[in-house]
Amino acid sequence: MSRTRTALALGLAAAGALSVASVTATAAPAPLAGSTTVTPAGHSFTATLSGKATLKAGSVTVTCTVSVSTGTVPAAPGNQNASGPVSSPISPPTYSSCTSSVWGVTPTVTTSGAWSVSMQNGSPITATMTVPVGGLVVQTSGLATCTVTAAPTAPANVAGTWANGAPPSLTFTNASVPVTVTGGFGCPTSATSSVFNAVYKVTDTTDPAQQITVGP
Repeated sequence: MSRTRTALALGLAAAGALSVASVTATAAPAPLAGSTTVTPAGHSFTATLSGKATLKAGSVTVTCTVSVSTGTVPAAPGNQNASGPVSSPISPPTYSSCTSSVWGVTPTVTTSGAWSVSMQNGSPITATMTVPVGGLVVQTSGLATCTVTAAPTAPANVAGTWANGAPPSLTFTNASVPVTVTGGFGCPTSATSSVFNAVYKVTDTTDPAQQITVGP
């Protein structure tokens, strides 16, 4: 039997580039972020998983088919930022109906702490979900008993994109986040990161006739 390698993720993608301006390798200043406005100001929203979320480490994938988080757009004028993103606190996303690609291993996902999501207008519109220290833990039972902790020593930023629409969507593609893994035989204790893929549909729960929109 092959060894079980199960880990969970949410992810970290760093955006930016350094420009070498001379032979002395001096970095050019980063461009200023553009303005961002999230509307309707003060409205509550729910983000619901569309399809499945996959959490992968090595050749093993954990798949969850149910995930939900809630939040609120900041009230005016906090829903606007002339030179950067707009951030909203969200509830720790719940994950359930999870299975492992390895026979005989059952994963359970728990989340906690102060989570948030920030939006930066642009092309594409970028989204960053912040996982607090230890804010996501996967425990496995069965043929391997492991504990995987995301963002073990510092908050982790999970990079994604936002698309306006009816409903709008929040997408994470191959987002990476630091992890630590503890456990016995079959646990991937050398793993230091994991990968997260998911698409969430976002609904305005204050007024379902409206859409949460990100613009300049």
